[in-house]
Amino acid sequence: MLPSEETMPIYLDHAATTPLRPEARDAWLRAQETVGNASSVHADGQAARRLLEDARDQLAEVLGAQSIEIIFTSGGTESINLALKGLWWGRGDDRDAVVLPDAEHHATTEAAAWLQSREGAVVRSVPVTAYGAIDPESFARALPQAAWATALIANNEVGTVNDVTSLARSAATAGVPLHLDAVAAFGHLPLDFRKVRGDAEGNTGLVALSVSGHKVGAPVGTGALVVSRHATLSALQHGGAHQRGLRAGTQDIAGAAALAAAAVAAERSREKETARLSALRDHLWHGIETVIPGAELLGDPQMRLPGNLHVHFPGAAGETLLFLLDMAGISTSTGSACQAGVTEPSHVVRAMGRGDDVARSVLRFTLGRTTTSADVEAVTAAIGAAYERALASGARAGSRS
Repeated sequence: MLPSEETMPIYLDHAATTPLRPEARDAWLRAQETVGNASSVHADGQAARRLLEDARDQLAEVLGAQSIEIIFTSGGTESINLALKGLWWGRGDDRDAVVLPDAEHHATTEAAAWLQSREGAVVRSVPVTAYGAIDPESFARALPQAAWATALIANNEVGTVNDVTSLARSAATAGVPLHLDAVAAFGHLPLDFRKVRGDAEGNTGLVALSVSGHKVGAPVGTGALVVSRHATLSALQHGGAHQRGLRAGTQDIAGAAALAAAAVAAERSREKETARLSALRDHLWHGIETVIPGAELLGDPQMRLPGNLHVHFPGAAGETLLFLLDMAGISTSTGSACQAGVTEPSHVVRAMGRGDDVARSVLRFTLGRTTTSADVEAVTAAIGAAYERALASGARAGSRS
């Protein structure tokens, strides 16, 4: 049934992008009124520079980093590419292996594949558990003499949270630079770059951490890479000495200000919001499993992002379910938004040891700050009929094949 004019749409795809925060919008508008290039030496330029550096200071505080370690980017994909390709080109020896867990985001896997095909990198894959967690022992065994290693703090599809402290410790012991993808974790989990990295001078464990602005309510096109002062990276683009020479070009002051404002607002409410979203998520799962007893929760049932619910609906195509819920005014996802329009089964679900039938029959519900208990009740009320129609659709398709 199509939503009526009186029906408010229900948005449960916050992991793809979340609504703009008022604090970010206001910061962006204020910064846009500033005239001046932050690299200019005149008064207007220095006023712009102060706005930029204030934003850098604020984001550094949220991420537990030093201000000089914050490199503003256009988002998570650029940050990940700068980290992985920059570490590869900046390595000081002939190490040719990279350590890549099996359930990473496509920005990571495709960057690694590019290095493999163009630069001769040898990819050492690391298995994940049935819950989608990176296996620490396998990760440690893959590290010796690697050029870099990477890991998700939290899986963007199934929501499982990894033991990044253990992973960072293993990388430091092996002397391998580690990049952490914090895009899905940003705003939902405590992030402390300095604490995870350790305070030892010359630490060669954690050296980089990626975040994306639109996941926390900043504008699309904003993000950052935290780069340790001890890291050796090569830039992807050249044309100036901006941001330690790692990202040349006139800096987006308004974007930086908006990102910092969103990050500060998210961190301020994080603990309270974690409790609220966890309760709503559990309530939604209880409603789904009551209506559809065969439904299966994927990912770690405890160590998971507070707003993430990843569900296997046996026998029902995820795309069909998504369409039927969308017709009812409910927005969900079958997986990473970066794979929109691609019908291939989830590589994350397959990495967890499940077959294509399961990987094609999943939905990801991700809750955010605009999610209400009424939204959860509406999904619970709609999911049963949608599931039955999806089953029937699959049966008809099967009979025609």
